[in-house]
Amino acid sequence: KMNETEIWIKIENFFSENFGTEKNPPIETFLFLIGIQELGSGQQKYSKDDKVNLIHIAVCRLLEPFGYYQFEDYDEDGWPMYNQLEEVPDLKPNEQQLLMKKAIIQYFIDENLLEIS
Repeated sequence: KMNETEIWIKIENFFSENFGTEKNPPIETFLFLIGIQELGSGQQKYSKDDKVNLIHIAVCRLLEPFGYYQFEDYDEDGWPMYNQLEEVPDLKPNEQQLLMKKAIIQYFIDENLLEIS
């Protein structure tokens, strides 16, 4: 069975192969791309506000399985809306990275985006 580090390398490869991301991009890059995936809008020009909102959508979606958010509905523009169920704990930046990494790994497993054996 693959460990988290091996899965993470596969995820990084997935993003670089499919989206041309650089080596070891900031986690926000992954969040942005997951946000686009969740919005289902494809690659296009996004405003600064859109980018912030896309990252927010990704964070909500990623932290949903951990009990922090619950999907509610789509707004009139088709953007997913979430209810916050629980405060996300105040984490140090490195702890935040770890939580998001775990959540991204979970997302890839849930969405069957990788061959993980």
